[in-house]
Amino acid sequence: MKNVPTLDIRRYDTDRAAFVAELGAAYREFGFCCISGHGISRELVDGAYDVFQRFFALPADTKMKYHVRGGGGARGYTPFKVETAKDSHFPDLKEFWHIGREIPRDSTFADVMPPNLWPAEVLAFRQYGYGLYQALDQLGTRVLRALALHVDLPENYFEDKTEQGNSILRPIHYPPITEENVPNVRAGAHEDINFITLLVGASAEGLEVLTREGEWLPITTEGDAIVVNIGDMLQRLTNHVYPSTTHRVVNPPNENARKPRYSVPFFLHPNPDVVLDPVPQCITPDNPKRYDTPITSHEYLQQRLREIKLI
Repeated sequence: MKNVPTLDIRRYDTDRAAFVAELGAAYREFGFCCISGHGISRELVDGAYDVFQRFFALPADTKMKYHVRGGGGARGYTPFKVETAKDSHFPDLKEFWHIGREIPRDSTFADVMPPNLWPAEVLAFRQYGYGLYQALDQLGTRVLRALALHVDLPENYFEDKTEQGNSILRPIHYPPITEENVPNVRAGAHEDINFITLLVGASAEGLEVLTREGEWLPITTEGDAIVVNIGDMLQRLTNHVYPSTTHRVVNPPNENARKPRYSVPFFLHPNPDVVLDPVPQCITPDNPKRYDTPITSHEYLQQRLREIKLI
């Protein structure tokens, strides 16, 4: 059975051409790759998981103080069984928190990127939460450099398009499943909305990606590896050269279903005003332009949030 490869990003500096070729091949095939050698410290990852678990352990009414009604879950807390995968009849078995980019409140994007909320009940939540946000943002920038080179774009093509990106760090808690034969899954089959997603700590079973052959391929990581996958916005910008692949989080078929599962994806988004038109480098006679109607990343995000019942 094929496997999603794990590549060491330090090779970008020591063996660039081969690394870019292997990374590009992985994304063309799977839309997914595991990245090791990234230098994000175990202490930062473990500290972040610790504060997130302590938040989710708080009483429900305490957590609901941080739920912004009408905010589409953009910041703060979203309770259990709200988000619903597109075309799914059942909401996902999860609750989550959103941390966004800290921007000056007089920024052009302040109206669409609200300030963060920080739970007063959990010391160091901001320190570890925003620390991990920044580390994954920087790693995502490095991955995008290699992805740009693979499709003949300049190395820094994405940087002025993501430096004010409406990116989100999403700590997720999937509570223990105690009922038999629940129709819901922890996260229904879906594609991500953004440019790329970086998932730190995907060591627990459950994450599966749909291969081109129509089979579900489980992904678990080893060591420090972080799962990085393509989202719909980058699929559109690259005219489907980089596919946004369907994935899901299934309920474990064993006693692990009775245990909570935590994961922390970072959704790297472009700046809200970036127009998601396919780039000329990805339009060929074999791959004609697939999109004719321009749309900004913010308009696209709003459209998709409605589909998954967050707004």
